[in-house]
Amino acid sequence: MVTTVTTHAIAVRLSPHGKIYFLQATHLTGDSLMNIPFIDLKTQYQKIQARIKARINRVLEHGAYVMGPEIGELEQKLSEYVNINYALACSSGTDALILALMALDIGSNDAVITTPFTFFATSEAIALVGATPVFVDIDSATYNLSVQELKKAIQAIKNNDPSLYPLPSHIDPDALNLKAIIAVDLFGLPCDYDQITDIARQENLKIIEDAAQSFGATYKGKPACSFGDISCTSFFPAKPLGCYGDGGMCFTNDEALIDALRSLRIHGQGKDKYENIRLGINGRLDTLQAAILLTKLEIFPQEVELRQQVAQRYNQLFEQIPDLITPEVPEDRTSIWAQYSLLANNEEQRTKILAHLKENKIPTAIYYPRPLHLQKAFDYLGYKEGDFPVCEKIAKRIFSLPMHPYLEPDTQKRIYAIIKEALQNA
Repeated sequence: MVTTVTTHAIAVRLSPHGKIYFLQATHLTGDSLMNIPFIDLKTQYQKIQARIKARINRVLEHGAYVMGPEIGELEQKLSEYVNINYALACSSGTDALILALMALDIGSNDAVITTPFTFFATSEAIALVGATPVFVDIDSATYNLSVQELKKAIQAIKNNDPSLYPLPSHIDPDALNLKAIIAVDLFGLPCDYDQITDIARQENLKIIEDAAQSFGATYKGKPACSFGDISCTSFFPAKPLGCYGDGGMCFTNDEALIDALRSLRIHGQGKDKYENIRLGINGRLDTLQAAILLTKLEIFPQEVELRQQVAQRYNQLFEQIPDLITPEVPEDRTSIWAQYSLLANNEEQRTKILAHLKENKIPTAIYYPRPLHLQKAFDYLGYKEGDFPVCEKIAKRIFSLPMHPYLEPDTQKRIYAIIKEALQNA
C-alpha cells in the first residue's frame, strides 16, 4: 500500500517503509507559495537539461537501447571513481544484491548476516536466492551494523546456541551454514569496514557492501563501493547519484567474480546469448539510464560538496536543541547524506514534531518505521519484538527532513523554526 498526500496538486508518495516515490510538497509563507521538495530533482534537471537531452539524443540516434556503448562507458568511469578494477551496470540496487549473492554461490541452506534496520530489499535478496537472513542489531550512534553484536551472533551460530544471541527460532540451527555478511551503509555513512573485514577473514566469510545509499561517501579515505568481495549500489532517482528510473551497479576486484556477474546479468550467458552456462536473471541497465547517469556524474563532485554544506547547516541549527540528537559521523568517515535524520526523545515527541511539520506543509519521512525482523514477510524466521532492542527503539524515534544539494539556508532555517516551535508547544 502506498500513501499519497496531495497539496496544491503536488504529491508526496510514501511506501509503508518510508520509500519516497514522488518528491514534492508545498508550504505557505505569508502571502506567497513556496515549494519545499524532499529531494529536489527539478532544480538539478534545470542545471543539466541541455546535456541530458544531448546524451539521450545520442542514444536515440544510435538505437542501441540494450547494452549500448554508454553501458561500458559508465562502468569504466564509475570503476575509476571508486578505484575498483571492475564494475557491472544492472537494472536496480536490488538486482545488484541478488547478482552478488548468486556470484558468490550463496543459496539454499546458507545463511547471511545483515542488519534489521534498512530497506526491505537487503534481506529480501537473501531470501530470494534461498538463503536465510540472520539479523544483527545496530550501533546506537551510527545506526550501522554493530561490530560487537556481530561477534556475538557469529558465536551463537557456531555453537548452535540462541541463548548467546537471538537466532531465527523457526530455522534448524544446523541449517545455518553461515557464508556471508551484507553490511549496509545506512543513510550514506559507511560501516566500520576494518573491523568487519577482520571478523570476516577470521571466520572465512564473504562480505557484500550494500552501498545503495552511500555512493560518494568515504571510509578512511577510500570511497564507498570499494569494500568487501562485491559492493552494490542503487541509482534509484532519490539516491545521491540517481537515474530517471531504476538502476544499479556491482563492483569487484575479482576477475572470476566479474565474469560470473556478467554471465548472471544476462540469463547465465556463455560465449553468446544462445549459450547458457548457469541460471541467471534479466538484470541489464537500460542504455538511456546509463546516458543520464553519465551526465549526472559530471556534476556529482560539486553535489557531494553541496551536500556536506547542507548537512553542516542542519547540524549547526539542531545542535541548539538539546531534545534532538543530530547524526554522528566518525572522524574516519564522510557521509554522502542520502538522508538527514534526527532522533527525538521518544515516539510521542516525534509524532508531535511530524504533525507540526505536516501542518506547515514540510515533507518528512521515517526511515525505517518497522525493523525487518518484525516484518510479516519474515514471520517464518521466528524473530520477536525485543530481539534487537537498539534498532527497535530508534525506529520509534527517528525521522528525516528534506535533504538535497540545492536546499537553501533560509529553507533550512524555516524547517528548524517549525520544529523548535513544535517542541515549545509540546
